[in-house]
Amino acid sequence: EAVRRVIANMTVGKDVSGLFTDVLKNMHTDDLEIKKLIYLYLINYAKTQPDLVILAVNTFVKDSEDTNPLIRALAIRTMGCLHVQEVLDHLCDPLRKCLKDPSPYVRKTAVMCVAKVYDLSPAIAEENGFVEDVRRALSDANPMVISNAVTVLTEINEMASGQNIWRLDSKTVPTLLAAINECVEWGQIAILEALAEYTPTTEKEAESICERLLPRLQHANGSVVLTTVRLLLKYEKYVHRADLLSQFSKKMVPPLITLLSSEPEIQYIALRNINIILQRHPKMLSKEIRVFFCKYNDPIYVKYEKLDVLVRICSERNTEPLLNELKEYAREVDVDFVRRAIQAIGRLAIRYESSADKAVKVLIELLQLKVNSVVQDVVVVLRDVFRRYPQNFADVVPTLCEHIDYVNEPDAKAALIWILGEYSEHISNIGNLLTSSIESFLEEEDEGVQLALVNSAVKFFLKRPQQGQALVLKALQTATEKCANPDVRDRAYIYWRLLSADPNSARAVAL
Repeated sequence: EAVRRVIANMTVGKDVSGLFTDVLKNMHTDDLEIKKLIYLYLINYAKTQPDLVILAVNTFVKDSEDTNPLIRALAIRTMGCLHVQEVLDHLCDPLRKCLKDPSPYVRKTAVMCVAKVYDLSPAIAEENGFVEDVRRALSDANPMVISNAVTVLTEINEMASGQNIWRLDSKTVPTLLAAINECVEWGQIAILEALAEYTPTTEKEAESICERLLPRLQHANGSVVLTTVRLLLKYEKYVHRADLLSQFSKKMVPPLITLLSSEPEIQYIALRNINIILQRHPKMLSKEIRVFFCKYNDPIYVKYEKLDVLVRICSERNTEPLLNELKEYAREVDVDFVRRAIQAIGRLAIRYESSADKAVKVLIELLQLKVNSVVQDVVVVLRDVFRRYPQNFADVVPTLCEHIDYVNEPDAKAALIWILGEYSEHISNIGNLLTSSIESFLEEEDEGVQLALVNSAVKFFLKRPQQGQALVLKALQTATEKCANPDVRDRAYIYWRLLSADPNSARAVAL
């Protein structure tokens, strides 16, 4: 009971290191639960009391030879976790015995202990042949020992910094593939990660590995599924049979879709991975577009990823349902999500010409909501669409001009002014609109807005010389004489010289 109280106090953060010697006296107990608590205490305070820990070494060595495999494994695990140099010398002999123990539970624990010894002293681990023992453990009869051996060798490789202590070869691969079916999920992940670093020697070997890994796609653990998908994608470049590649792609789809019904955190990881997979296989999930539609209760970070995936997997034949869906998203309350939805509509319009009309209609509908933040984003997106399809949507510009009073953000202002200059021949009151903007030229702090005003004034003059002469003169004079920004001044000087020297050249440059 006293030991339990000591451990309870330790776990809530109280300092009970003063009881070290008293706890040490109780190590000889036969009660496994109490022994575990005492060992936990020793691990916690070993670094602060390294001299006293030596007193426990004899008990550890004795326990490592106990008839109960649980006690043997507990002793060897605790000695490894103490991470004290003084204990290391006494650990070597028990560890060597435990690596060859008849119990697989003790062997797998001893294998993990080798990583801790290597971390403390690589020289001792090498001299005593522990690393070689772990390599031999790869051919053990127990799959858990094999998976632990893979984990340890991978960790030792990372700790060895530059030295290649272990490299997976074609002789070991079949053993790992046989063991993977019987391992727990963490063991499977360790083996899959090791296989990801392996390069198949022949096409037949790559095909064989892929076929044996396919059942892992049905695993309940998302990490196992995603690691298997990564492996299949890596090994694809070694497989040249079209039928097999098609089979692999089809097999990958259902497990990826299943992950989207998991917790939000797993959904997020799955969606990030799907985004990367789609860079190599853009059409893999094109038939599953509705699965990625955002739900009302999705966290915002999941919604962002779903939006990216939706735009990636959308094809020409399913743009209409997606545009309708995006229109609904653009009516939500989260401003950033609405902005992304509107940008997604623009990306679809730019990518598929057949959908541009529908996309522009959706954007105009959103514009007519007269929500301030929505208007800003729609104007910027429409500018990009008009650039992609010049003169296709001139009839939309007057509607856009009706909402000019709502435009107040610098990016949206610059976009609207560009549209005014580009479509000046279609706007009846263009002179008044540009004049009012140029009168407040110096009040505009954003460089992009000032540059857009200069450009639009020049375009207006080139398209309607008689109406635009006074306007362009005022714009260029203000930009060159009163503007503090050197980039805007330089642009205005260039236009002035072009217009003075050769109006035809100016037309070629500006229009």
